Amino acid sequence: MDPQVSNGAGLQDEYITDLLVFGFLQNCSNYKFHKELEVLGHELPVPAHLWEDYDDELQTDGNRSSNFSRGRREADEETEVQRRVNDSPQMSDSQRQEEIIQNIARRLAEVGDSMESSIHPGLVNNLALQFRNVNLSEEERREHLAAALQQVMQTFPQDMAEEKTMLMLAMLLAKKVADHTPSLLRDVFRTTVNFINQNLLAYVRHLTRNETD
Repeated sequence: MDPQVSNGAGLQDEYITDLLVFGFLQNCSNYKFHKELEVLGHELPVPAHLWEDYDDELQTDGNRSSNFSRGRREADEETEVQRRVNDSPQMSDSQRQEEIIQNIARRLAEVGDSMESSIHPGLVNNLALQFRNVNLSEEERREHLAAALQQVMQTFPQDMAEEKTMLMLAMLLAKKVADHTPSLLRDVFRTTVNFINQNLLAYVRHLTRNETD
């Protein structure tokens, strides 16, 4: 499989998934793991501009600003992304792809915000308990994430394409586990990235190509 997203200088698949999951978590509303996400952002090769003015978007209690303000800001950001992607000849292929992936992550996070209340707390509690088990291998963690995802898929409204639903729900489950136990963020992030790379990588590449074309 070609490891590049597009011909020429592009982003590696692993980095694309890192950026997608990180962007999803960053754009979710009302999460409880801001400090842990900031630490993770500095550990990953996340573009510095994704952190610019980020603290200004947080309320004093650590939550993101209101949905109304957030919606207006995201609309402005999306317009700016498109302008930068379309009008900046100086932007490299990698920079264009980073902007596009962040835009995809933002849209998926909006869907996740509207759907997270339908995920049963007991399922999240059980998944968080599994991730707290230090004796589990990474493969076993992926299996538990996959099992939880299948449970959610069975009761989820089927108004989106199956692969898009799986991608959004896998990241939403990561968000819910990190909300439940913020110290698990790094572990659940890595397992979710590995799960996506193993099961949904072709779809992620397809999404990115469609936005690039």
